[in-house]
Amino acid sequence: MDDKPTSIAIVGAGTIGLSFAALHLAKNPDCHVIIFDTRPDLQDYVNTSLPGYLTDVDVAQCLTRLTITTSLEEAIKNADVVQEQGPENLDFKQKIWHEIEEAAPKDALFWSSTSGIPASEQNQHMQDRSRLVVVHPYNPPHIMPLLEVVPSPSTTQDVIDRTLSFWQSLGRVPVLIRKECKGFVANRLAFALFREACSLVAQGVVGVEDLDSVVQSSMGPRWTVAGPFKSYHAGGGVGGLQSFMEKIGGTVQACWDASDADVRSHDVRVHTAWQEEVCRQTQEAYGVVDVSERDRKTRRVLEALQDAEFPGKSRKQAALDAQSSTEALHDLKMLPEIATSVACLSLGWAWKPDVSLELLFGG
Repeated sequence: MDDKPTSIAIVGAGTIGLSFAALHLAKNPDCHVIIFDTRPDLQDYVNTSLPGYLTDVDVAQCLTRLTITTSLEEAIKNADVVQEQGPENLDFKQKIWHEIEEAAPKDALFWSSTSGIPASEQNQHMQDRSRLVVVHPYNPPHIMPLLEVVPSPSTTQDVIDRTLSFWQSLGRVPVLIRKECKGFVANRLAFALFREACSLVAQGVVGVEDLDSVVQSSMGPRWTVAGPFKSYHAGGGVGGLQSFMEKIGGTVQACWDASDADVRSHDVRVHTAWQEEVCRQTQEAYGVVDVSERDRKTRRVLEALQDAEFPGKSRKQAALDAQSSTEALHDLKMLPEIATSVACLSLGWAWKPDVSLELLFGG
């Protein structure tokens, strides 16, 4: 990317903000990162916490390219990218994007890492609503390769193309989500399975640890190499997905019907009676989770998968080879492949052997 941004403003120094800062510092040796937050202990907090995200790199060299400030204007005045990780609050996001637009360079890219507030709602107080796009990571972004790029109807193609090219240049795998929806794609997939997991445990069908074992020993390793569409397409043999649905469709529909009925009969909604028992079982099984263990194992899985699929290539080149072109993503026939890509790049690598469902949703 000829005009790859070199000055990146991170707005919000929470877990996601620090993880993104580490990603930029580690993967782009020519960039300068500026972290903005209003917390009074910001300097000490970042200096203490950020090195833990910087693994297998020269930490001291990375930190020479880091600036920390409690002034939003100072952080963004020369930024090529402004990446927001603030509270999941619509009023906050609308207010801060207005302030950012006033002070940032006119050609800066504006990215929100929101988990569910679409750009079309965040940009309501902006003069130029076409500048904002959601770039939603799968936590933690300094390890997980997926970035869901979710434009609003106003977002320009230039902003989309520059955003996709930027992340490809860092060896990540951005997936263009073509229509705004609540929770985007990865969280919709993850939370659908999580609801079914909670329902099964709440009914007494299976316990928390055994359910995690089922996921880790079946879908986890399979989805690491093939998402749901590719997997079931293969399950249909030469007839593909159509054959699979003709043969197994009755069972599929029966499971869907039973799931819907069980969720209703056991009132599986957030903050209802089932939740206390499921949370108790999870706490009893796992206590305080060591996320560093999750991260170490995830790295090993990613490295093994890369070596198997792209022998002798760097992760950056592997990601570039695996990424479909922007033009192809505009072909409606690619929609199942997009969903499969999101599943493989998020759920599969998280639900791998020895990393539990609890660890996934803890991250």
